[in-house]
Amino acid sequence: QVQLVESGGGSVQAGGSLRLSCAVSGYTYSSYCMGWFRQAPGKEREGVAAIYTGGGSAYYADSAKGRFTISQDKSKKKLYLQMNSLKPEDTAMYYCAADWSVVAGICDPKLFRADLGYWGQGTQVTVSS
Repeated sequence: QVQLVESGGGSVQAGGSLRLSCAVSGYTYSSYCMGWFRQAPGKEREGVAAIYTGGGSAYYADSAKGRFTISQDKSKKKLYLQMNSLKPEDTAMYYCAADWSVVAGICDPKLFRADLGYWGQGTQVTVSS
């Protein structure tokens, strides 16, 4: 059974940092797209950052560029999201997702399908002003 388990969320003040982790189990950690999505109340799910675990350039949403960094540790089967300079508008539930197609070396979160891929239960990030 495939499981993605997120951790590392919490409450911070604006300007602070958090590091989210996603542990993968029950799935061969090989070459596929993995990434982080977020969803705030009343808003649509947004792809924040993604990477191809086989190597290549990372994708970042405009809202994340320059502040967030996605990384992986294949030996630990973990995906990370380092979030710096957090803003109140970053407040959301953050989800780890896996297994969608890479196109031209880029993992576009828009191509992720929840009915075909995998995702976790989420971890809450709250940023106060």
